[in-house]
Amino acid sequence: MKRLVISCVLVFFIIAMKAGDKPAYIIYDGQGKKVDYSQMLDAASKSEIILFGEQHNNPISHWLEYEIAIDVFKLLKSNLILGAEMFEADNQTIVTEYITKIIAYKKFKADARLWPNFETDYKPLLDLARDSSLKFIATNIPRRYASIVNSEGFEGLKKISREAKNWIAPLPIKYDPNLPCYKKMADTISGMKGKMDNLPKAQAIKDATMAYFILENYKKGKTFLHFEGAYHSDNYEGIYWYLKKDKPNLKIVTISTVEQDDISSLDKDNLKTADFIICVNSNMTKTY
Repeated sequence: MKRLVISCVLVFFIIAMKAGDKPAYIIYDGQGKKVDYSQMLDAASKSEIILFGEQHNNPISHWLEYEIAIDVFKLLKSNLILGAEMFEADNQTIVTEYITKIIAYKKFKADARLWPNFETDYKPLLDLARDSSLKFIATNIPRRYASIVNSEGFEGLKKISREAKNWIAPLPIKYDPNLPCYKKMADTISGMKGKMDNLPKAQAIKDATMAYFILENYKKGKTFLHFEGAYHSDNYEGIYWYLKKDKPNLKIVTISTVEQDDISSLDKDNLKTADFIICVNSNMTKTY
């Protein structure tokens, strides 16, 4: 009887503890099935390209980016290449000089165009490359050229120099205005005048350029782990679409980050967003 009472008490406490848990995140597959981090890591490490879509101000995104970079590196060693949206292609020399220890951090910080949350959210990734002798690729179009597209459309890029064109995807880029990510953007801004009309094209030139520099630096037998805002790869569009247009047989794993008030199951709207979906409680504190 005493043993039964103890067992009942233990069961009660276990149930109470589980009911009191406040998980920060849950990982799902595209169909909404809960999966372990190890399953996501295994799939990612066996792919050729990993597209990790973050929410820029979400600390869980940034923590798991760092964790998966470390864990994939442990498995692949020098066969890992890192790259990110957060660094513009014309800053590649500065990035390389920093990670190869030619210049000190103070000089790098002064000369590179860094995001405001660089030190907390992206420096750890760059320092991983620096400490582990990995390549880190600046993949994004320089923002001044994206601004030209935003103002004048793709035609505006005809006037930039041949040298400047080294930092963007070869022109003319493929562009499908009916791709849902661009069409949705166009529908959202429908009726607005001026610069907003070309916003989907500005998004596309970013996606095309990031895909281009990923492919330019990817080597067979290696894995390229790329970090970007989730909207650049969600629903197998954006960067993913451009990668597949050029290399249809590439083995790509996509990861997205979403926020929900209730993370116990994946909302219908978030299903099939990516191969793996990190669902974070919307109450999570922000990095900025």
